[in-house]
Amino acid sequence: QVQLVESGGGLVQAGGSLRLSCSASGRTFSSYTMGWFRQAPGKEREFVARISSNSDTYYADSVKGRFTISRDNAKNTVYLQMNNLKPEDTAIYYCAARRGRNSYDSWGQGTQVTVSS
Repeated sequence: QVQLVESGGGLVQAGGSLRLSCSASGRTFSSYTMGWFRQAPGKEREFVARISSNSDTYYADSVKGRFTISRDNAKNTVYLQMNNLKPEDTAIYYCAARRGRNSYDSWGQGTQVTVSS
């Protein structure tokens, strides 16, 4: 497992942008698939995006074309660039890590994103 710490959340108006960061501990970060998830009030946690160890990316339909996930293995950090934000993007955003196709077994504490209309 790795220790994950998210940052970069905040309050933004609809149409604005935010970049979330997730810093990981350990020397094996590059071998992990990293994911971003979110949970809105009263809703279940949902998948947002993931990036594999070889930087293949995959997005939920709801964010495709607006969000971009990337990673910097030299900095042990994964990013989520969020553009054209909508009020329905309001949620706590979590990053998570997994090995290969295993379940995500490391989670950060979350960072709040609030999009006002």
